[in-house]
Order: sequence, then structure tokens, then C-alpha cells
Amino acid sequence: MAETLLERGAAEAIAGGWHGDPFSVLGPHKRGKAWEITAFVPGAERLWVLTGKKADAAVPYPGVPGLFTHQMARNAAYRFRAEGYGNTWEFDDPFRFGPVLGELDEYLLGEGTHKRLWQVLGAHLITHEDVPGVHFAVWAPNAERVSVVGDFNIWDGRRHPMRRRGPTGVWEIFVPGLGEGATYKYEIKGPGGALMPLKADPVGFGSEHPPANASVVRKIGGEWGDGEWLKTRASHHNVDAPISVYEVHLGSWRRAPGDRMLSYPELADQLVDYVADMGFTHIELMPVSEYPFDGSWGYQPVGLFAPTIRHGTPSEFRAFVDAAHRKGLGVLLDWVPGHFPTDAHGLGQFDGTALYEHQDPREGFHQDWNTLIFNYGRVEVKNYLVSNALYWLEEYHIDGLRVDAVASMLYRDYSRKDGEWVPNRDGGRENYEAIAVLQDMNITAYGEVPGIMTVAEESTAFPGVSRPVNHGGLGFGFKWNMGWMNDTLSYMQKDPLFRKYHHHQMTFGLHYAWSENYVLPISHDEVVHGKGSMLSKMPGTAWEKFANLRAYYGFMWAHPGKKLLFMGQEFAQGAEWNHNQSLDWHQLDIAEHKGVQSLVRDLNRVYRDTAALHLNDTRPEGFQWLESNDAEAGIYAWVRRGAATDKPVVAVVNMTPVERSYRLGLPDAGIWREILNTDAGIYGGGNRGNLGGVATEKTPWNGQVQSAVLTVPPLAAIYLQKD
Repeated sequence: MAETLLERGAAEAIAGGWHGDPFSVLGPHKRGKAWEITAFVPGAERLWVLTGKKADAAVPYPGVPGLFTHQMARNAAYRFRAEGYGNTWEFDDPFRFGPVLGELDEYLLGEGTHKRLWQVLGAHLITHEDVPGVHFAVWAPNAERVSVVGDFNIWDGRRHPMRRRGPTGVWEIFVPGLGEGATYKYEIKGPGGALMPLKADPVGFGSEHPPANASVVRKIGGEWGDGEWLKTRASHHNVDAPISVYEVHLGSWRRAPGDRMLSYPELADQLVDYVADMGFTHIELMPVSEYPFDGSWGYQPVGLFAPTIRHGTPSEFRAFVDAAHRKGLGVLLDWVPGHFPTDAHGLGQFDGTALYEHQDPREGFHQDWNTLIFNYGRVEVKNYLVSNALYWLEEYHIDGLRVDAVASMLYRDYSRKDGEWVPNRDGGRENYEAIAVLQDMNITAYGEVPGIMTVAEESTAFPGVSRPVNHGGLGFGFKWNMGWMNDTLSYMQKDPLFRKYHHHQMTFGLHYAWSENYVLPISHDEVVHGKGSMLSKMPGTAWEKFANLRAYYGFMWAHPGKKLLFMGQEFAQGAEWNHNQSLDWHQLDIAEHKGVQSLVRDLNRVYRDTAALHLNDTRPEGFQWLESNDAEAGIYAWVRRGAATDKPVVAVVNMTPVERSYRLGLPDAGIWREILNTDAGIYGGGNRGNLGGVATEKTPWNGQVQSAVLTVPPLAAIYLQKD
């Protein structure tokens, strides 16, 4: 056989792991008149090339242990058999396989417009050139060399260096014989040859159990049974629909024996049944994309494409969503494009440069959370984030995304002093690039996946958050009403004796209620970090605390806006939320807690079944004050209206501990009956109210022609509807 034509410099670069284009050396290549196979197999003392039934010994390359060459007359399919240190093994040569990514993929990746990035990047189980294995692809444009490493190659970056795909910055390799469950990371040599800490896959579908943090090859599979839900989904998400959301932290909703977190299959049974029984319309999950630190609750994600393994595999998470849909429940996800942690295996300095983040810490570092900020102006980063949003909606049939910390994205000076931020091109504080990402995300989500909803947690008065993009807005479907939440909770925490001085904290929300499509959120943020539980916020005796909370929920469910409660609040958990343990379900053995739970269940039922309470949640014609100024009595009363044919509902709320006989104007003559009373005995109240209803008389009051004298229980809300 002729002497090898492989240059020594190239041979040593391959063995040393610093060759920038390993596919130009390894595998079969035409050298001179013959084909020559070059293989680098560390630990092999002998190597055979297997073609059909034939086994030819390869020639060791002089002075470079583990490197072999073999010449043959024509290029043909082959395998290797290696022998070393008493072991023999056979395998396919990854360097004999052609590229997997096509020209169109390459074009879209380079342009930063690949809507379904997850279909080409990450780790995919495929059959390539008739051989099963895993295709790996990762974006690292400034790297000098990228290798995939794992248990399958003893975490040796010299064994599977990847193929650079031209100017796209993407590297790829097909590893034959690899299967689901394989752990892997990327070993990256940055500019100048600096070796980065091993990196998890930015588009990986699975991860190891924390604190281990390697990516895991996962298949997303399973049959869907939610066809009926998807057909009608849009009707559950428009502004006229009753939307009542139960916010959940999966790790602490309930624990299994031995203090084990529930699995996705267990949650598909227990959580889904509970939420359906409670009458909520949606489950909202705090972030489930993989995160390293339990204490971040998921808000510092590393694996944006991987459902956390804490509860199971991607396929099991998919089955959880399917179970919710089959029960008629929507599933919303917390989505966190606002920042990412500095963990060494994450996105920070991914290829040795500020790739996903900004180089300048004034733009790229969150002082509040010690996290990094995405470089929203880079087309590939924008593509990464928008594609990730679409991924959850398409691959897991997620019904909507609640976007965390939108205010921190919108403003360049968010939580920064003068001199600590970089103005936009016009010298202002708005982050044009982040605004473009949010708009593009909403355009893509609503355009590609019919019937979904998006929700912004935005704590400022930024205009048009829930206005369509083509009308100058951000394009969200809904916005959390943080102002309403802060004002009303501040009022409720005050002693009723002093509430009259703060009466209009409860009415102020109606001044701007129609400026956005609002969700009224009592979220996890209100019961952590020393803020106490909802029950502990309430003033007064033990009875008054429960009554205050029941009255507040009654006020909230009759107020314009969709509803959101965090888990545990529906039964008035006494303690502040602790992410490390289960909710205090044992408290349901206490009548008062059971009563609050029953009230929330009934509030959801009445809200869903009564068009007047939800149909015009976002329009002024659905609301009319009857009494908003009686601070001395602590009384609020208003009318909610649906369509012209729907019966209106009158809500009356007494925020003092004094039972009142109260004349109130009513919009129509006749008998008005209670359809809900938070003072009912079944809820833990004193059973005071208007049993049998009240008849109007022609005594003008509150601007109405008819009125009636009502019994308004202390610290209670009553809903009246004409018989």
C-alpha cells in the first residue's frame, strides 16, 4: 500500500485537539489516485477497516498514538474494529457521514430567521445514510473548535470534533450508534484556543438531575388526545371568556411520601383533577424550562428547550399537558426571556465571547438578580428566543405564555442609576431591541399557533402592552394589573377603622381598567420574602382575618379583569409559601380553611356561568358604579353587565366589621336574589344576608329609579341578580 499523504502537522493537530476543520482530515478522502481513510481512536493499539465480510488492518501513523490510515481503491461504506489494552470494540466512523443540515437550513440560520430552530439545532435521534444515531448541532460562531463530549467518548474532546457549517457559525456532527438517554456537553475552544468550561446544549431537550447539569439526548413523543380542546381553544382565550388561572410551583404544590416531588404523570392525575374540581379554567406553571438552582423557582433558566427533569421526561410533560386539555383546562407557562444565570455550563461567554449577552455590563448585566441580559439586537439571539416561544406552543401544545419581568426588558435604565446605563439611538431609555423581540414573539405565536394567548407581567404604565403590534402595541393578549394588586392589597392590610381614609385605593383601578386587557394577579410574589400569606396580611381577630380574605376574593371576582390566584391562597394557607415543602393541605381539616376553599370554588363557578361577570371584562359598558364614595360605611357597590340579553349582576362589598342595613339603588325593578354571599355559613361566615331576596321599591337612589334596603354582612361581599 502506498505511503500516507497525510501531513504531520495535520496529524498532530487532530491528536492534540486543535484542528479547526477535522472533517478535512478524518474520514475518507481522495489523496492522490486512491481513497484514504484517516481515523483517530485514542486507546486503540490496532484498528481494522470492515467492508462487507472483509477486514483490513489500518496502518498506525508514525509517532502519533491512536492515529491510523487505510487506503482503498474506491470509497465504500465501512465500520471499524479496534483493539486496545485487552478490549475489542466495533463502531461506525462518524467522519464518514455527510452533513445533515441542508442549504435552506444553513441560509435561514445565517439570516437569523429560522422559526423552528429546535428542528435543526440540539440533539436529534435520526437515521442518517441508513444508520441510526444522534445528530448534534450548536451555534458557536467565534469558536476555533467545537466537540461533543459525553460518557460515550470518555468526555474526550479529541474524539468527536464537529464540522463547521460555513459562515452560519453552526457546528454539527452525526454520531452513529448513540441513543436516547446519552449525556453530553460541548467542549469549545474559544478565540486564541482558550478552552471554555464544558457547556450544556442551548437547544437541548433534556438535562441531568440537578446538581448534575449535562444535557441528555431526549425524544419528544407520545400521542395526543386533545383534538377537541384545540378545536375550541380560541374561545377560551379571547377577552370575552371567563379566565380564572391557578398559578402553580410544581415542586411544592404537593409532595409524595418521603418528601419526593411529584412526577409529571402524578401531576397529570392529582393536580389536573384538583384544578378542574376547583373550577379554574387554566393552570399556570412557574418556569419549567431546566434550571440549576431550586431557589430560583425556575426564573434563572439554563435549558430553555428542556422541561425540567425534576418531574420527568419531555414525553411525560407532554402527557401532563394532554391530560389537562382532556379535562378542559388550558396550560400556561411562565417564559423568561429577560435574563439568564452566569452558571459556567450555561449561555454566558458561550464560545469564549459575549455571544448571547452584551459585552458591556451596563447593557448585559442585571444588578438586581446577578444575571446576564440577552443581546436582543443580535438577530441570532432574537431568533433563539422567538423560536423558543414557538417551541413550547407547538411541541407541547402549551396554550399561552406569561412573560416574566417585561418591565426590566423594556427600559435600559431599569433599576440603574445615572451613568450605569446606555441610552438608545435617540438618547432615550426605551430598549428598542427588546421591544422588537416581544413584538416578534407575539406576531409569531399568534400567527403560527391559532387560539393561544400571551400575558405580560409589566409593572409600569408602558403604553399598549396588550394592543396589537400593527396598532403600535407590544402585541400581548393580556397584561397583569400590578397597580390594582398593589393598591387593593395595601387597603386590605389596613385596620378597618382606618380604611375610610384610603377608600379610593379600591376604586382607582377603574380609572384605567379599559386601557389594557387586564388580569388581576395575586401571584406567588405576594406570599414570599417575608410578605406573609394572604391570610396573615388581613387585620383583626382570627374570624375577621378569614372574613376579610373572603370579602377580598368576592371583590376581586366581581371586579373587571381576568383572575389569577397562586396555589395555597385558595384555602387561605396560614404560612408564607416555602418552595422546599408541600402546601399545608392538612389545614383543610379546619372549617375556616375549608370554607375559603369552598368559596373560591363557587366564585369560579358563578364567574364562569354568569356572562355579566366576564363578557365585558375589558370594556366600560360592562361596568357601572352604584356607590363608590361611601368611605364612612366602607361600602362599594357596582353593576356588571354582559350582552343585552344577559341578566346584570350587582356586587356589594362591606369592608368594615359592622353589619349594615343599607339602601342601594338597583338598575331594574323586581326581586333581586343573592347568587353568592361570602358570609354564608358554608364558607365560615355568620349566615347573614338576604335570604329570599329583596324587592325593589320606587325610591330613587344612587342615580337609579328603583332601590331596596339590603342587609350587608360585616366584612363580606354579596352578588345579587334579578329573579
